[in-house]
Amino acid sequence: MQKLESQKIKLISLKNVGGSGLFSFFKIILQYPIMFWVVYKQIRRANIIHTRAPSHPALIAILISFFIKKNKIWWNKYAGDWGQIDTPLSYRFQRKILKIASFSKVTINGFWPNQQKHCFSFENPCLTKEDINKGKIIARDKVFSPPFTFSFVGRFDDIKGVSLLLNALKSIPLDQINKIHLIGDGPKLNDYKIEAQELGDKVIFHGPLKKENLHHFISQSHFFLLPSKAEGFPKVVAEAACYGVIPIVSNVGSIKHYLNQKNGFIWNIKSDKISYTTIFNNALVKEQNELKAISNEVLNLAEQFTFENYLKKLKLYVLVSERNNKNG
Repeated sequence: MQKLESQKIKLISLKNVGGSGLFSFFKIILQYPIMFWVVYKQIRRANIIHTRAPSHPALIAILISFFIKKNKIWWNKYAGDWGQIDTPLSYRFQRKILKIASFSKVTINGFWPNQQKHCFSFENPCLTKEDINKGKIIARDKVFSPPFTFSFVGRFDDIKGVSLLLNALKSIPLDQINKIHLIGDGPKLNDYKIEAQELGDKVIFHGPLKKENLHHFISQSHFFLLPSKAEGFPKVVAEAACYGVIPIVSNVGSIKHYLNQKNGFIWNIKSDKISYTTIFNNALVKEQNELKAISNEVLNLAEQFTFENYLKKLKLYVLVSERNNKNG
């Protein structure tokens, strides 16, 4: 972990809690009084409070916000799927109380029907102008002919659909594959290494990477694979788009608000008739010029996720918020 040099930043650690089952539930409950006291003390000292939900500390802070509003600016980020129905109870509860916390500002992924005035659609910034300019140069020279290079970035567990993408890769001849870059870590890493043995040395498990190294391997790719079961909006899709890498992804969360048949390949995760492997193979048989057009189109998506665009949007929403407050 990189050491923080600034004396203006103070880190206060909380015990890591989570898991499923009755035993884990009681461990979480026992930690809540401690977490509450730590969070409450910092809120009392602060003028501006930012939370990142869904999480246990965020839930505590959001609940406290209903009782401590005076002289406080509350900025809450909901990083999960704002429109998901079959979500864990804790997620649904946090989302529900954020919807009624009209005294705060809430940022969410995507654009949803009946969205409350205090809930703002924000793209997670992850790119600079330099990234965009560099990406355009790399994308310009990208040729979409086999053997292809593929990449995945994320947590190695069933939710991210790693088994699905490995099965899809196994459905094509090995000579169509140049390299498969799998980047990240997680509880099922060793299981996936076993699953990937059939693909031989085509697969490289990189582990977690810093941005510079992450972008290096993504930029080499033709396709980005993510058949995930749950997302808000994964910023790595935007990072891949920066280099003209074509996404083959599921339509969960707000992904469908940004991607379509013109700039990617979208798998309807609830479809009983069409599998991820089918969508994957449909992408690979497209003509080279068709894939190049899709690659060029997805470059436009990346520009929405720059820090410059985030600041511009932030200023706009501040003006909108002030106008709404004046109008009651």
